Amino acid sequence: MRKLFGTVSVIAILFLSAATPSLARPSHQPVPRLAPEWAVSEWINSDGVTLSDLKGKVVVDFFQLWCPGCNAFSIPLVKFWGKVFAKEIADGAMRLVSIHTVFEGFAYQTPQRLKGFIKRKKIHHAVGVDRAIEGQRLPQTMCRYGTMGTPEIAIIDKQGVIRFQEFGGFKPERAQALIRRLLQE
Repeated sequence: MRKLFGTVSVIAILFLSAATPSLARPSHQPVPRLAPEWAVSEWINSDGVTLSDLKGKVVVDFFQLWCPGCNAFSIPLVKFWGKVFAKEIADGAMRLVSIHTVFEGFAYQTPQRLKGFIKRKKIHHAVGVDRAIEGQRLPQTMCRYGTMGTPEIAIIDKQGVIRFQEFGGFKPERAQALIRRLLQE
């Protein structure tokens, strides 16, 4: 087994539903920077994991179940990368984790509805529910990462530093090439 952070890349992929223009969001933060820990109130398909537990081997997908960009782009992309990097996942070099980040449609996007969604979409990896901040629309992990909407990708290296973070659509090949390079470091 490889040593934590020293030899294995940490890769975080962040996907969030598009925010409305009136929704106050944290500003996009510069890269590189240390990846913050995520805050999760409930885990599905797992007893729970932390970023520090998974040093050097994490792919995190932040999504909302009703997000069109997540359903059309990020969820299929994470499934595709699960196949492309199946050996690295099986070897323990990577692990898929999704964080359900709700900042709108709170009455609809409940953990109970999320469980049915995960089953229908055949998502078998760990899924966490981003912890809400009392009195605020934005949950904790979304604030910590300073994300801007859907989709947003951040790739974290084996030292725990975000090396890539991009809002909006993109060509997955560029991010996939970076993942490969980080796995080789």
